Amino acid sequence: MQKLSQTYIKSLVKKALNEDLKPRGDITTNLVKFNNKKTKAQIIAKQNGVIAGLEFCKIAFKLVGKEAIFVKKVADGTKVKKNKVIAEIKAKIKTILIAERTALNFLNHASGIATLTNEFVKKAGKTKICCTRKTTPNLRTLEKYSVKKGGGHNHRYNLSDEILIKENHISASNNLRELVKKAIKTNKVVTVEIENINQLKSIIDLKFKRVLLDNMSIQQLKKCLNLCKNKFQTEYSGNATLQNIKKISKTGIDRISVGAITHSSISFDSSLLFG
Repeated sequence: MQKLSQTYIKSLVKKALNEDLKPRGDITTNLVKFNNKKTKAQIIAKQNGVIAGLEFCKIAFKLVGKEAIFVKKVADGTKVKKNKVIAEIKAKIKTILIAERTALNFLNHASGIATLTNEFVKKAGKTKICCTRKTTPNLRTLEKYSVKKGGGHNHRYNLSDEILIKENHISASNNLRELVKKAIKTNKVVTVEIENINQLKSIIDLKFKRVLLDNMSIQQLKKCLNLCKNKFQTEYSGNATLQNIKKISKTGIDRISVGAITHSSISFDSSLLFG
């Protein structure tokens, strides 16, 4: 995962604020009397879950008003109960009103991913839960960070990180074994997606890191795992859900990649209240 730097956070939050404020600013808050008066507000959890994205939330207020004081009441990765105070803000009324939605959008999106990831992690036992590249465009770093805060693990960050030979690569090359041999010569981490046991048998003698067993039944999965016999790190992908994750993990698979933790998480529920 790329580093979650202050430069990255500020750049992303600035774009989000501009999305809300251009071209004429917050025309509603401009109507509020005494909007330069300083006040206090709290961000409160409205559900149980795992918190992530607090620094994005903080920067949203700080970019709108330099006077803003943002106090985190929990750290990213913390499990919270409903009604827990997540953070407190002291700032001008207009600062809080202008930054509120952008701040909560980042917090709730990141915390939703962390929360769903943690639900998978709790059911998977010793098997690692990994995210995929099925992320929101331009939010990948934030989303992969949130997965880690939920107890999950990151797959490759992008196409430059590792070699992952998938179905369409195999179809395009028309020779799986030769493709894998070429991949091994690059000295990169190599993962090969396998759809059936015959594919696995055709490359079982080659030395690379990982096989990705795709969309297999539990019976097929067990046969492939027996054939691997510690030759490769093993990973499962394809329609893993909270309902079947425990059954998949019990096969002894090392990792399970779950696209849903980034592309289908439900936004965490929190609210900001004055007082």
